[in-house]
Amino acid sequence: MIIPKIGVGTFRLSGQTVIDSVSQALDVGYRAIDTAQIYGNEAEVGTAIQQSKVSRQELFLTTKIWTENYAPERMIASLKDSLHKLQTDAVNLTLIHWPAPGLGYSAAELVQSLYQAKKLGLTEHIGVSNFNIAQTEEAIAAVGPDQIVTNQIELSPYLQNRTLVQYLQSQNIQVTSYMTLAYGKVLQDPVLMRIAALHEASTAQIALAWAMQQGFSVIPSSTKREHLLSNLEAQKILLSHEEMQKIAELERNGREISPEQLAPVWD
Repeated sequence: MIIPKIGVGTFRLSGQTVIDSVSQALDVGYRAIDTAQIYGNEAEVGTAIQQSKVSRQELFLTTKIWTENYAPERMIASLKDSLHKLQTDAVNLTLIHWPAPGLGYSAAELVQSLYQAKKLGLTEHIGVSNFNIAQTEEAIAAVGPDQIVTNQIELSPYLQNRTLVQYLQSQNIQVTSYMTLAYGKVLQDPVLMRIAALHEASTAQIALAWAMQQGFSVIPSSTKREHLLSNLEAQKILLSHEEMQKIAELERNGREISPEQLAPVWD
């Protein structure tokens, strides 16, 4: 497993808030951090890492290339700018954030530029985010079957994305789940609440445990120390086959994010 099972996300966090969140996450034991160019917080994430007692070598740092930098002549320069903000020589993983078919760049072109960045030593691994099966196939064909290490996709008990997940796992591409709590919508789910009570856990922990038990990596964010700790503890929860089955039945295709111009035709 290349990508740690659990990391801390930084989506929608900015300024001192993201510095505090990442600092606390590192303090309580997280060793994977997920950011992106469009989040506008790479510099703050870099500050938090520099201020922590955790060495860069212990961390798994991910960023994502935004659409305005998709042109081949811009991508590598933009990643170098991200590295400058993050105060590091290289990140562990760089992703294409959205396929954005309307912009006219093919999946092959995008990952080939990213592969060049890898060959230059700017990123240890490369991957994609929000790609459908056809786009992932095109990416694999362009750079080789062992180069695309993950597809980071929206995935929760309400959006289980089974067709895409099965394909990715058949290709040994790790699934990274974002929005695993569906913007908090799953937290009041009666099925999850009953399972949580049996495990003396929170519904958030059950949703995260469900994802990790399927081999997915998760990147929940929080600004509260107790929630960061609680999310980390979800790794210790083992759900029964029956409990996993009950959660499987919660599927409702409840997608939260699908921006026009950026999103693919979903599988």
